[in-house]
Amino acid sequence: MDKILLGMAALRFLSASIEFTAAMLMLYFGRVETAFKINAVLAMVGPIVLISVTTLGLVGLAGKVSRWECYLLSPGWDSFFWVYAICRGRN
Repeated sequence: MDKILLGMAALRFLSASIEFTAAMLMLYFGRVETAFKINAVLAMVGPIVLISVTTLGLVGLAGKVSRWECYLLSPGWDSFFWVYAICRGRN
């Protein structure tokens, strides 16, 4: 099996484990204030995992994707970073 694919899946399993642990901690503490703080930490983890998995995918596709297809991917990346920057600026 491809190492890139295993890396992508491993990062997603790690992300799911973090999300599940956070949900259990929210239930354990049983307070909205604490759950809100836990959720804030998850808000930082999500984009990091997304960028990491996507980067691994692009590395795995390097040489298999034409230059034109790379240009088509660029607006998606740009819009993601633009929205992320706007949301971070509001906090």
